Amino acid sequence: MFKALTRTTRRHLLAASLAALAFTVVPTFAAHNTPTVQAKGAWIRWLPADLPAGGYVTLTNAGNKPVVLVGATSADYGNTMLHETRNKGGVSEMVHVDKIAIPAHGTMAFQPGGYHIMLMKAKKPVKPGDMVPITLLFEGGDKLTVDFEVHKTDGGTSGGMKGSNMNGMHNVQH
Repeated sequence: MFKALTRTTRRHLLAASLAALAFTVVPTFAAHNTPTVQAKGAWIRWLPADLPAGGYVTLTNAGNKPVVLVGATSADYGNTMLHETRNKGGVSEMVHVDKIAIPAHGTMAFQPGGYHIMLMKAKKPVKPGDMVPITLLFEGGDKLTVDFEVHKTDGGTSGGMKGSNMNGMHNVQH
């Protein structure tokens, strides 16, 4: 149905949608015919002494086709990579991954002990309570910028789950 609308009508609908959402934390932008990806609960596990940090988020694909995450960037870090923690023979190791598929109508949780965004070489001091924008890069050129809240590691099994609130929900942008 969206395709059948004229470009001007789509722009007016988009402008009206954005105006209606002006007082919420859910920015909306229609990206051609790209499935919508939403991000929730974005947080970074802070570690002292300029050690690499891990970024965690839950991505939901509301579209009818899989979406493939191929990278991430942040102006606050010199190097960002997609990683997965794998267990081989009782030993955990972090492995760089080139892409991560988010199934149609599915969810992919980035969490301690699994997929995460490895953040290295902080360009400025990053401390608990800071918000760090990270842009997720998808196959086909779509981008999603998400504010990740920095949390101090708790050393426990929760993985700093206080960062799992639903603030900062975002949609994919082209």
